[in-house]
Amino acid sequence: MAPKSDSAEGIVLNFVNEQNRPLNSQNVADFLQKFNLKKAAIQKALDSLADSGRISFKEYGKQKIYLARQDQFQIPNTEELNQMKEENVKLQEMLEEQKKTNSQLEGEIKSLQSHLTLEDIHSNDAKLRKQVKEMEERLTKLRGGVTLVSPEERKAVEKTYSDAISQWRKRKRMFKDVWDAITENSPKNPQEFKEELCLEYDEDIGVSLQTYSTLMPHEKKRPRG
Repeated sequence: MAPKSDSAEGIVLNFVNEQNRPLNSQNVADFLQKFNLKKAAIQKALDSLADSGRISFKEYGKQKIYLARQDQFQIPNTEELNQMKEENVKLQEMLEEQKKTNSQLEGEIKSLQSHLTLEDIHSNDAKLRKQVKEMEERLTKLRGGVTLVSPEERKAVEKTYSDAISQWRKRKRMFKDVWDAITENSPKNPQEFKEELCLEYDEDIGVSLQTYSTLMPHEKKRPRG
């Protein structure tokens, strides 16, 4: 009659069969500490299993070495071993390929994380649009001959406008870099993906960086002589 799986003999028998390697009583006791089995109980279980023929054992002087019975395991023939080796080679190749893919993806993720998020881009874009609109309105009045500000204030406004245009150009380029990185390996169509995210380019709302750039002040060259 087979020992119960939760008895000392059952636990020891399962462990010996799972390990399927030479073991002494100390090896078994060390591994089975989590079951709160004392070494004496484990030794008794090993001897009982060996006497009943459920496990094999050999004596080397005063020490006994225990081993799972090999006739209970199905040993593959030469053809099966060769097939297992081929499958192992294929699995190793697949594993290496997956590691390379994971490494590439991790690199892309780190690269994308170093850029602004889409939420940041939207927020900065809205601020810049508001600033550009306000400055355009003021410049229109200034060109009409209306003195709204002092020369110092005018110079400060022109500098702010110039900085805004520079930031606009910089963020436009940053967005393009991020967008290209996202869509390069994406299976989605870029145009459909753009609509799905509710993104709008400058051209979609009728504005042009080039048009606003022409409004920037240009310093007059001093005549020679």
